[in-house]
Amino acid sequence: MNAPPPAEHWQLRRTTLALGPLPRLMGIVNVTPDSFSDGGRYLDASAAIDHGLRMVEEGADLLDIGGESTRPGAEAVSADQQLRRVMPVVAALCEQSGVLVSIDTSKAAVAREALAAGAEVINDVTALVGDPAMLPLAAETGCGVCAMHMRGTPRTMQQSPHYDDVVAEVCAYLAARRDALVTAGIASGKIALDPGIGFGKTIEHNLALLRDAARLHTLGCPVLVGPSRKRFIGTLQGDLDADRTPGTVGVCLALARRRVQILRVHDIAAVRCALLLFEASGGLG
Repeated sequence: MNAPPPAEHWQLRRTTLALGPLPRLMGIVNVTPDSFSDGGRYLDASAAIDHGLRMVEEGADLLDIGGESTRPGAEAVSADQQLRRVMPVVAALCEQSGVLVSIDTSKAAVAREALAAGAEVINDVTALVGDPAMLPLAAETGCGVCAMHMRGTPRTMQQSPHYDDVVAEVCAYLAARRDALVTAGIASGKIALDPGIGFGKTIEHNLALLRDAARLHTLGCPVLVGPSRKRFIGTLQGDLDADRTPGTVGVCLALARRRVQILRVHDIAAVRCALLLFEASGGLG
């Protein structure tokens, strides 16, 4: 039996995002002091806003704004603190950027305020289980959602993660979360699924998921993957301190071959240029 084709649309709150053949690019805007790659660089609201606008100029299709680091070992951040960090940025970018805005949070109070300010998507690393108010909020507002696979919490997820078959287990978990979201009143077309690269996985687990990313299309939802600047790239490059942009580009091209529809990245210009040349030279054929 042939595998189902990748989803061609992602229904959001007020619009529908067409997908393919090249992946859409989601720009990362971390309004945090401790994110693994750019922590502290955009903690100031004006710096974060400028960074988001620059990403739009470089070709971002969406901006994902978060006020809580989810790096391994990260401490939780209260909803009030997240709101202080992200709301000026969300409000300004919704008004000024002209692209879709996503709120990266597992707290319903933060998501509610961001949606009220114009955000279209809730991107939740807990797959909408971390806060019991998140599911009804997403159903009530009709926003797009991204549900991610993660073992444990950011504080515990890298403590000896084990799977018998990581691809099968991640697919099964995401299928179960998709079904739970639909049961809660969220239309299936509004759901994107993320295998959670680096979230409770070893290097071998990450590589297995990347190699078999096309299998995620069997779930019938848009696939969103965030490999950008992850530790496994530095490890495979042989230098954890080296620039991870080239490695990120390589992973993104491999994911484009597997028809992954959305890539969450820091380096919009580099990834976009690589994808355009990849397509022009027949890489998608």
